[in-house]
Amino acid sequence: MIQKQPLTTNGYYQERYRPHIHFTPEQMWMNDPNGLVYFEGEYHLFYQYHPDSKKWGPMHWGHAVSKDMIAWEHLRVALYPDDLGMIFSGSAVVDHKDTSGFFDGKPGLVAVFTHADGDLQRQSIAYSKDRGRTWVKYEDNPVIPNPGIKDFRDPKVCWHEDTEKWVMVLAAGRKVQFYTSPDLKQWTYVSEFGEGWGEQKGVWECPDLFPLTNEISGEKKWVMPIGIDAGAPAGGSGTQYFIGSFDGKHFVPHQPKDSVRWLDYGKDFYASQSFSDVPGRRVVLAWMSNWQYANDVPTDPWRSAMTIPRELTLTRVEGQELLIQKPVAELTNLIEKRMEKDPSLLKEKQSIELDQPASPFLWELDVEMEKDGAFEARLFGKQDRGLRVGIDREKNVIYVQRDGTDLDFSSEYACTCQAPLSGDLSSFHLKLVCDHSSVEIFLGDGEISMTNLYLPIADHEAKLKVEAVRGTLEVKRSSVFEMRSIWKPNA
Repeated sequence: MIQKQPLTTNGYYQERYRPHIHFTPEQMWMNDPNGLVYFEGEYHLFYQYHPDSKKWGPMHWGHAVSKDMIAWEHLRVALYPDDLGMIFSGSAVVDHKDTSGFFDGKPGLVAVFTHADGDLQRQSIAYSKDRGRTWVKYEDNPVIPNPGIKDFRDPKVCWHEDTEKWVMVLAAGRKVQFYTSPDLKQWTYVSEFGEGWGEQKGVWECPDLFPLTNEISGEKKWVMPIGIDAGAPAGGSGTQYFIGSFDGKHFVPHQPKDSVRWLDYGKDFYASQSFSDVPGRRVVLAWMSNWQYANDVPTDPWRSAMTIPRELTLTRVEGQELLIQKPVAELTNLIEKRMEKDPSLLKEKQSIELDQPASPFLWELDVEMEKDGAFEARLFGKQDRGLRVGIDREKNVIYVQRDGTDLDFSSEYACTCQAPLSGDLSSFHLKLVCDHSSVEIFLGDGEISMTNLYLPIADHEAKLKVEAVRGTLEVKRSSVFEMRSIWKPNA
C-alpha cells in the first residue's frame, strides 16, 4: 500500500473538498488516467502521479484496482522514472495470445507508455506476470524512437481483429499517428490523421481508439476521442472526438473537416481513456480538472480526481451520429436513501427548495417548459450563491454557472459554460452526480454531459432549488438519492 502521511484534518478521506464517490490518490498530485484495463476480475487504473508534491512534476504511474470501477484499492506505484526519462501517459492491454513472448504462452498484462526526457519523447513497454502487482520494463526500450517531433506521446494500443495485429494511435503535435505490430515490440508506422481537422487551437494529447456498433443502424464504427490542451468550449483543456472507419491502418472520419464534437461541455473533463478488455462494454474515465488551474486547486493533502466511470454507446440524434454517455450502472449500488419531492407547477420567478444531503448524492429532475421559457436548478445554494444549472429554450442551450470561491486561486475558476440543444424540445430529463467538490450533469439519455469542479464557499446547510426563470415550469419529478462513501481506512 502507499504509505500514508499524517493528514492535516479530521480523518482518512474526510478533508474539506475530498470526493467520496470519485477516485483520488491518498495524497499528492494526480492527472491523466493511464493503462485502464480489465484482467482476471479486476479493473486496473493507473494514473500520472507525482508522489513528492501536489504540483505536476516527475511523472510515475500510480496504481489502483477495483471489482466494480466504483470502489478502489490503492496499490504501490507501478512505474518509476529511469535513465530513459519520466513515465508519461499510455495504455495497457491483455496479451491474450502471448504475442510478446513474455508470458510462457499464457495471457498477461503489457503497459505501453511514453518515456519523456526533457523534450525527447519515445514509446516504451513493460510487462507484469502477477496480475499487475509488479512490472518489468522491456530491456530493449524504447520500442519506437522519436522521429524528430517535439510532442510525440500518449500511446493507446488495441488488438485489431481483422488484421490480427496490434494497433497504436499516439499524439504527434496537432494530429495523431498510427503504428502496427505483431508482438508489441516491433512497430511499423502506417499512417497519420488530423492535420487541419477538428479543433486545432491546442496540442492534441491522450488519443483513444475503439469500435462501437450504432444502436440504430447496426453499423460498426470507430471512435477516436482526443484531448486538446487549449481551445475547449469552456476554455482551457477539453476532449473532442471523431467517428469514422478504420481498416487497421487508416482512419477515415465520417464528418466535415471543420466540425468539432465534444465529449463533454464542462470545464473539467480531460484526457479521457477507455478500459481495454471489458466484455461487451465501452467505459471511459477522465481526469476531472483543467490545465488552466489544475496545479492550484486548493485541496490538501491530495490534488485532482477522476470522473465517474461512464458507459458509451453510439446512436443517431436529430440526424447526427453521436456518443451517448451514462454513469455506469454500478454507481447505483451506493444509494442508501431516496427522497421525493411532489410534482409542482411553478409560475415565472416561483421556486421550490429542498435540503441538500451532506453525503454525495444523485439528483434526477424531469421538467416541462413553455416555448421560450427558462429554468434553473441550484446546488450548494445559500441565499443567491451556489452552482447553477439552467436550460434556456429561447437561446436553445443548457448552461452551468460556477461562482467564485473563498480561496482566490485562479481567475479562470468562476465561469459559465454551455452546450447547444438539438431540436425544439419542451421536456427535459437531468441527472446530476454530486460529490463534495464536483457536479457531473447528464442531459436526456446522456447525449450531453457537463463536468465541473465546484468548491463550496463555506460549510453550511446548503439547499437545492428549482426556479422558473422565465415562463411556467412543471416539475414532474425531483428525486434525490443519498450515497455512501467508497472510502474507508485501509486495513
